[in-house]
Amino acid sequence: MTTLPVSGGAFAAYDVVVGRGLLAQAGARIAPLAKGRTVIVTDETVAAIHGATLAGSLATAGVRTEIVAVPAGEGSKSFAHLERVLDRLLQIGLDRRDVVVALGGGVVGDLAGLAAALYMRGIDFVQVPTTLLAQVDSSVGGKTAIDTPRGKNLVGAFHQPRLVLADIDVLATLPERQVRSGWAEVLKHGLICDPAFFDWLADEGAAGARGDPAALERAVIRSVEIKSAVVGEDEKEAGRRALLNLGHTFGHAVETEVGFEEDALAHGEAVALGCCMAFRYSAAQGLCSSDDAARVEAVVAAAGLPTRLDQAGTFAADRLLALMAGDKKAEGGALTLILAHGIGRAFVAKGVDAAGVRAFLIAEGATA
Repeated sequence: MTTLPVSGGAFAAYDVVVGRGLLAQAGARIAPLAKGRTVIVTDETVAAIHGATLAGSLATAGVRTEIVAVPAGEGSKSFAHLERVLDRLLQIGLDRRDVVVALGGGVVGDLAGLAAALYMRGIDFVQVPTTLLAQVDSSVGGKTAIDTPRGKNLVGAFHQPRLVLADIDVLATLPERQVRSGWAEVLKHGLICDPAFFDWLADEGAAGARGDPAALERAVIRSVEIKSAVVGEDEKEAGRRALLNLGHTFGHAVETEVGFEEDALAHGEAVALGCCMAFRYSAAQGLCSSDDAARVEAVVAAAGLPTRLDQAGTFAADRLLALMAGDKKAEGGALTLILAHGIGRAFVAKGVDAAGVRAFLIAEGATA
């Protein structure tokens, strides 16, 4: 087991524990935090695979628990399902001593975390992420949110978990596409600030994209180290934390346009595409070399992830630009993008010229 502390001046410190067999140990680790009961919020698919193991572990530790399951998929990050979860917590009668446990991927973590943030103005919650994407990214840092038809993650709150348990063994139950989707976020961490990590991911570490447990464990640990360091400095994305959104402004626009349909485009696939677009845009602006942009595209493609806009569908440049303008990082109607001076050298670019981005989108294959 590897225990990684996450701490910052604005929130209470907590641990991210990474290892194998953690799900069976979860009850003993969560029990000290649960003065009363727990409610496991999960989705129907994960509940069928892992729900009994987690509930049994909690019961063995003397913690009473109930399971609330929502449909699997991005569609559950909605006002309707948030209301359903909150109503169930009220029906169960949770109080401020109790703990919500998010068992699942990023959708469940975001939904359960936001419900915990809102319930009685905030109760404790624990993240037990079951996808690679959630283990390396969404379970750490306290971002919780739901989607709206106007964009992804536009309604939410910062609410830090009390504990994160990342069990590498549960990743063996994931479909290959979900492993690849999570790998996009791993690659993103190297692209932001750690070129040596990216080199490893492009070489022997690439086995992680195919499900190798040892490579996955190392990738999760380093990704959490990178993210926790950034979050500790900037919890609410006032500055450096925005770097973690490399690829997301382009990617979220594409993801929103396809309607959050994971059969068409998974979140990690959108991030992978967005990272490639961010590097190509950086190269087009003379900010990084075309060789770096080409290398990023090659490594992403080798992981089985999309690199070009036409792999996701057909898009109108003006529509994508409008969605990008509605991104959370936009300020005063001006675009903010995460761009790069090279691999491992990402930076925040504010006041980006919209006309230039529109021309780039058309060059990328969007219709005028």
